[in-house]
Amino acid sequence: MILGVVLAGGLSSRFGSDKALAELDGHTLLARAVDGLAGWCEHVVVAGRETAPAPTIPDWPRAGMGPLGGLAAALHLAYDEGYDAVLSCGVDAGLMPRNLLALLGAAPACLEAQPVIGLWPAAASPLLDSLLHGPEPHAMYRFADSVGARRVALETPVPNINTPGDLAALRQRLRPGG
Repeated sequence: MILGVVLAGGLSSRFGSDKALAELDGHTLLARAVDGLAGWCEHVVVAGRETAPAPTIPDWPRAGMGPLGGLAAALHLAYDEGYDAVLSCGVDAGLMPRNLLALLGAAPACLEAQPVIGLWPAAASPLLDSLLHGPEPHAMYRFADSVGARRVALETPVPNINTPGDLAALRQRLRPGG
């Protein structure tokens, strides 16, 4: 069983407003991310927000830990509730491949260019806890390396929406003839 988690606890500082609520094709980025994961997962949660179109969980061990805080919260939940793995994505992942799970294969694995999109074994929770409590940088690549994740390269990268310009470019790409 797979638990899906949308990592949505960021400050959206480069975006200038709450990017989770920005719309693409009539749906918020947050709703698109939840819906995207729902197709692959038995259950989806949103980490780092109090309100969302899915159940929410607070980052662990506290807010401000970056995407690893949301992933740690999801790994704890997955482990406690008997899930095998957590499929994660950021709220700013524009369009995920339809065959994402097949591309990732068995956990642990993540996208090479966007490691917040990954499949992580629930049993990796203690390893991530150790990283978050240690002096090392709290970086997705560091966690991916320490858990032995395969980095999967995509021919067409998943659009990462960090600025209003990124969102505008994706809207243009999605238009007929774009």
